[in-house]
Amino acid sequence: MSFIQKFSSVMLLALFTLQAGAAARADNAERLLELTHADRLAVPVYAQVQQMFAQRFADAKAPQSRKAVLERYQAKANTVLDRAIGWNELKPELVALYKKEFTEQELKGMVEFYESALGSKMLAKLPELNRRSAQMAQASLEAAVPEVNKLLAEMTNELGNTPKK
Repeated sequence: MSFIQKFSSVMLLALFTLQAGAAARADNAERLLELTHADRLAVPVYAQVQQMFAQRFADAKAPQSRKAVLERYQAKANTVLDRAIGWNELKPELVALYKKEFTEQELKGMVEFYESALGSKMLAKLPELNRRSAQMAQASLEAAVPEVNKLLAEMTNELGNTPKK
């Protein structure tokens, strides 16, 4: 076997190894997204848009006999959202993002963790923990709002300006 043939064989093997590694990384990234229910990321946005249309319907004092109009526009809005943030649109971008940010070994480790009993428990408890954490932060923030507003008023007074509305 000549040097060129050996070199070509080594390069081909390296290329196949890189491709296999990239495929495994993509598979692990995809599995991680599946385990963490990333496909549900946009659900609150869909719900919020649906609520906006329902509120507009109510504000228009439309009779229930016209509810089909609301439902038609909600379906159209879902189609627009699907094109922008639907799972089929987000998934390739998220896989690429995770592949960029984490090594194959890191992705594999995260997959193994989330497939474990502890990881599953964390995934099950995380939404409630996040909700309660947000409530705690909101309550703390509400306590600070009057003081922050007072500081804003003091600064405005010191600057000698009145706020423009």
